[in-house]
Amino acid sequence: MTSRSDERIKILSAAETDVPLILSLIKDLAAYEKLSHEVLATESTLKESLFGEKPYAEVAIGYYESIPAGYVLFFHNFSTFTGRPGIYIEDIFVKETFRGKGMGRALFLYIAGLAKDRNCGRIEYSVLTWNEPALNFYKRFGAQCMDDWCLYRISGDSLNHLI
Repeated sequence: MTSRSDERIKILSAAETDVPLILSLIKDLAAYEKLSHEVLATESTLKESLFGEKPYAEVAIGYYESIPAGYVLFFHNFSTFTGRPGIYIEDIFVKETFRGKGMGRALFLYIAGLAKDRNCGRIEYSVLTWNEPALNFYKRFGAQCMDDWCLYRISGDSLNHLI
């Protein structure tokens, strides 16, 4: 895939002062996915989890002509098979008015660049099965669906009852 530059797009690593913007973008993503009722994050929890003593994830914000247009939230995972870290993309989201302008591509390539710079073995993420635009977006990069793996989750009361 050839690299394409657009001076109107800037991807910047988020700072603690961006927490209100990050929460707003998370809520925009949740609304798009019809999952607003599941958002429990607050500015306080994001500040602690992203910028506290032990940050658990990182965020980059995409700006289009200096306007916040999207974000990517990611963290490192590890592959025992490659013996190297990877990057897991938890969220990549572009506001509707900025779609089709190269923002999603720029955010994704930002992560690819980080993965290369950090000597990661792979990039992974999950996509909702109904989200055809996202599925097609990732396929253009050569992504493959891992049909032989099943994502499981334990949360809420189930998690609380384990211990």
